[in-house]
Amino acid sequence: MKNFFNKFNIDNQEFLTIIDELVNNETVKEMKKYRQHYETTCFDHCYMVSYYCYLICKKYNLDYISATRAGMLHDLFLYDWRVRQPDRKGLHAFTHGKLACENASKLFDLNQKEKDMIITHMWPVTMKFPTSIEGFILTFVDKYCATSETLEVLKSRLLMKRALRYAYVFLSFIMIRF
Repeated sequence: MKNFFNKFNIDNQEFLTIIDELVNNETVKEMKKYRQHYETTCFDHCYMVSYYCYLICKKYNLDYISATRAGMLHDLFLYDWRVRQPDRKGLHAFTHGKLACENASKLFDLNQKEKDMIITHMWPVTMKFPTSIEGFILTFVDKYCATSETLEVLKSRLLMKRALRYAYVFLSFIMIRF
């Protein structure tokens, strides 16, 4: 993954038009305040999921508009999921799909496929099965992006540790020589 998706140098006008209303909404913009996977914000994660859903569904003549929109809204929850919320019942992994759908439905006119895709995107963690091909695509793209975001950070941390170890050995060698 090149420098975590090259921080969105996406110039696909059709994609940008589809998500314009969504990404310019004040509530959706608030997703930038919350981390999703290490340094990736919830907004950035959803943006990339949305873009990959758009590309895959467009290529295979599927409902790419619904997939793009659902991808952008699939994690529309506005809290740090690592911190226990007293008013939230159940574990985040099991509940946030439904919450994201409720939040998105309050802001946008979603079709039934978009709602289903958002609610079921955590399959197989949750038992709710996607009912469309686009829903499966969103599910797998979400897992791919989450894994990529996590591995990018872990890789950079591992390289940093390795560099520090070599620096320590190098400095030790110099100290011994003097």
